[in-house]
Amino acid sequence: MAATDFLRKRFMPHIWCPGCGHGIIMRALLTAIEKLDIEKNDIVMASGIGCSARMLGYIDVHTMHTLHGRALAFATGVKMARPDLTVVVPMGDGDALAIGGNHFIHAARRNIDMTAIVMNNSTYGMTGGQYSPTTGCGEYGTTAPYGTVVQPFDTVELATAAGASFIARTTTYHAREMARILADAIRHPGFSVVEVLTQCPTYYGRKNEKGDAVEMMERFRDCAVPVGPLDDNGRATAADVEAADASVETIPIGVFRKEVRAEYCDAYRRQVIEPAVAAASAAADAAGGDR
Repeated sequence: MAATDFLRKRFMPHIWCPGCGHGIIMRALLTAIEKLDIEKNDIVMASGIGCSARMLGYIDVHTMHTLHGRALAFATGVKMARPDLTVVVPMGDGDALAIGGNHFIHAARRNIDMTAIVMNNSTYGMTGGQYSPTTGCGEYGTTAPYGTVVQPFDTVELATAAGASFIARTTTYHAREMARILADAIRHPGFSVVEVLTQCPTYYGRKNEKGDAVEMMERFRDCAVPVGPLDDNGRATAADVEAADASVETIPIGVFRKEVRAEYCDAYRRQVIEPAVAAASAAADAAGGDR
């Protein structure tokens, strides 16, 4: 199926602001799904609340528009019940890392097979431009008229510490690479995190004098520094990460980790379900023999 076959065209035109990068992310995601040749009925997408969550209104697969910050919890339930399905969870930076932060950490720790897309525009766009967990220190928002006084989360570092087995970062400027990374993440047999830096000219850009959508994307282009090839353990080398972090104007992009290890659903089936079923079967056979 072509990428456009996955669109609910009756809901177009979309309601994202002019210049918003979320449409670019949606296109890259559908391109990745097209490349992987996954059937509509084999895909479930769960979202929370926010600009990013509107994506599910436009994609014609099984979708769950859930509570703010709880998309990963709903997605975990789906994956445990139907491990054969492909589960994708588009979230905003606040949705994923603030109210949803605890779910994010433990989904990564469990290594359950799903793909979390963190659409990071450094603001709460839908509710008026409040500062988010990824807004830079000293930057402005409606709830930070004099600038924020806290350090932002680094999504890649957080996912690394929590134990995600596939971790990547890209930007809306790098749309073709984004599609390739998303396809790789969806194929990966474990918890995948793909952070996409995306522009919000309406709130974050305007309040922080970042210019229009084109200027914000040009910054992604100019500041992006690709990390090098992964080592034998599937991780970006320390030298790559340190070099990328040498300047505040540098954005390291690429795949930071790609490890294959025990996946939660499979481990749970082998360690819990199969022994329980075997024990119940043995008990039933024993009871039958006593009659």
